Amino acid sequence: MEPSTIEPSENRPNDQAGWKEGIPLKRTMRAVLGMEGISFLLAAMIHAGILIQGYAHREAMIAEGVIGMVLLIGLAITWVRPRSMFSIAAGVQAFALLGTLVGGWTIVVGVGPRTVPDIVYHVVIVVILVVGLGVAWRARGTEST
Repeated sequence: MEPSTIEPSENRPNDQAGWKEGIPLKRTMRAVLGMEGISFLLAAMIHAGILIQGYAHREAMIAEGVIGMVLLIGLAITWVRPRSMFSIAAGVQAFALLGTLVGGWTIVVGVGPRTVPDIVYHVVIVVILVVGLGVAWRARGTEST
């Protein structure tokens, strides 16, 4: 069997029950953390004026850069402390969610950038963070198995 072949979840001890397709929950959670972290760093680069001109905003750049780095550092720590993986994932995603909600609040009150892409990004990433946080929170009890 090739290493990339996906086995049913009952054959893999670290899978969360209900993932019948056999994709390990730990791998999925790491992928989500990586995508979240990269998306925040890309947003920071946009607000720095590096990727796209016209959306520069220093405070948003700093906040999104910090959130992105926290998510990616959390991702790295999941390999160092795999038995605490879901607790780490829940913690860094909670931090990111809190920071994103503060960013959303700055948009509402007019302090932060109020462009359509900023608003769309905040709505989408809040949904992703809430779902990821919920999965990580529920899976915390499976870490030692």
